[in-house]
Amino acid sequence: MAGVVTSSTALRGMLIMAVCMIVLPTMDAIAKYMAVSEGMSPAQVTFYRFFFQLVCTLPLLLVVSPRALLSAKRPWLNLLRGVLHAAASLAFFAAVKYMPLADVFAIYFVEPFLLTMMSALFLGEKVGWMRWSAIVVGFVGAMIVIQPSFEVFGWTSLLPVACAFLFSLYLFLNRAMGDADSPLVMQTMAGIAGTAFMAVALVIGQALGDVNFEMSLPGWGHGLALLILLGSISGYMHLLVVKAFRLAPVSLLAPFQYFEIISATALGYVLFSDFPTASKWLGILIIVASGLFIIWRERRSAQRASMGVAEV
Repeated sequence: MAGVVTSSTALRGMLIMAVCMIVLPTMDAIAKYMAVSEGMSPAQVTFYRFFFQLVCTLPLLLVVSPRALLSAKRPWLNLLRGVLHAAASLAFFAAVKYMPLADVFAIYFVEPFLLTMMSALFLGEKVGWMRWSAIVVGFVGAMIVIQPSFEVFGWTSLLPVACAFLFSLYLFLNRAMGDADSPLVMQTMAGIAGTAFMAVALVIGQALGDVNFEMSLPGWGHGLALLILLGSISGYMHLLVVKAFRLAPVSLLAPFQYFEIISATALGYVLFSDFPTASKWLGILIIVASGLFIIWRERRSAQRASMGVAEV
């Protein structure tokens, strides 16, 4: 289990989580561009994501602590994290190839519910009605922003559901593993497992003739640069996500995943000329308000605790 959570560490965790959730949708926009505009298969994009993530984190680990990788205390759980993350990414990248990015996020946002339930059932975290309310309010805001159409609820819509389930397991392990290994070790091992998993998946998928697993090499130029950027964002942002889960409970961080819709909406406008309507701006405000409410309540709880006043 992770260490004792204090007010200051919880606030730091929430801030880190909020920043990461705003930056991470950049990866999804790059993946969609590579799949749609560059014709690269979702599995190939996922492979390069984890390969370049490994390229970014492994040298850093070798400089900071050369023997840390060999002395990892929970190597198999770290490798499992990588496999779960790779499988979740593959499902998401396949979904954005065939569906609008906003609609994929609409279905994917069942993930905070799954994550919060896991933390309550298996980690024994106390999830009060206010935290549940913040998650529900954030979900309502996401629905207002995304406005999914009925057309997405076919077989393809199961891909974001699968991604949500796999990614909630990944985030759950981040918290459940505690501080047995450093975040850098955890991310490097996840990069190793994710790269290996996707390499095997590509070979099998190619043998089966599935177009979503076609192999191709990136050309020199902006395509390669985007893939390197994809891996860099993945490596360093998820390194910070691991850090956030060291600082704050899962149920406290779950509402901040709705912050992804802010940058996803902005990227949709910049890259796809999808200008948000008035209702979408309303939804964004609701999402931000749900996260800010959690921060305010946490600070208020800390102040009451320091004065010896019981929280109602």
